[in-house]
Amino acid sequence: MAAEHDEVPLNAIRAFVTIAREGSVTRAASALGTTQSSVSRYLAVLQDYLGTDLVERQGRRSQLTEFGRLFANTVAEPLDTICFTAKRMQRRSRSDPNRIVVRTSLSTFAYSFLIPNLQAFSAEMDGVIVDVISSLSAPTSSDHFDILITRDLSVVEPADDWEIHNETLVCVGSPNHVAGKTLSVVRSMPILNITSRPDILPTWLRAMNLTTKDIKSGARYDHNFLALPAAITGNCLLVAPEIIVSDLVRGGALHAIPGSRAPSGMQYRAYAVDRSDNPEIARAFCRWGARLCKKAAIPEAA
Repeated sequence: MAAEHDEVPLNAIRAFVTIAREGSVTRAASALGTTQSSVSRYLAVLQDYLGTDLVERQGRRSQLTEFGRLFANTVAEPLDTICFTAKRMQRRSRSDPNRIVVRTSLSTFAYSFLIPNLQAFSAEMDGVIVDVISSLSAPTSSDHFDILITRDLSVVEPADDWEIHNETLVCVGSPNHVAGKTLSVVRSMPILNITSRPDILPTWLRAMNLTTKDIKSGARYDHNFLALPAAITGNCLLVAPEIIVSDLVRGGALHAIPGSRAPSGMQYRAYAVDRSDNPEIARAFCRWGARLCKKAAIPEAA
């Protein structure tokens, strides 16, 4: 048995916990990305340290001993906590310290509103470069980003967060077809359907005291950014978040139907994760984003 003050073999403990989870040395080696002989050596080291067997052979199969099960159950959760904390606090080196990564699950928001305004933030922050990535997956502690902007996701790690926008819906169409029209136009002109946001149309209809029988259903599109060109060029309507069409309305490419605004009940939030390489820049970006979103509202006279 090892002496009382011998260094605890942490790598061997990690290998054994993986054996316990995977059910065999072979699968543990695969999960750890190493060889079976390496995992077996770690197992031998830990058994020598503890002074007892952790795994026993029964015919051609192996299983944990009673002590092995007790040890695995005791150390697995603290080991997970250590690994999670280490990943969360990891500081990755960068060649350019004035660079941040913004991750978002709102691709149309990023395409139509956020990215066109990034140059203003860069100028305000003396040339900071902003990388933008989109993903609908829930973020993990091993994902590399400084900021998450989302409507329906959250982070599971320490982060400062801002409510940057309360989503408002608005009905828009091509000025050639809807300029001068009232809300009654929705009864005769088809409204596009967005399958990635099935909540939008029912929410808006309730707010307008309308039902699906009161409108004409139009073409289906996966995302708003696919539907926007159709609304700009076609004889159709689109009910969309005001923030993604505001610049198009101001520029004259779309026209907002008077009286068609309604809150969706959804909030956009920005999270600046504590493990960011540039935490102060990340927080500055979130504050800037909140100010930017406040300017998105379309004047009622538009």
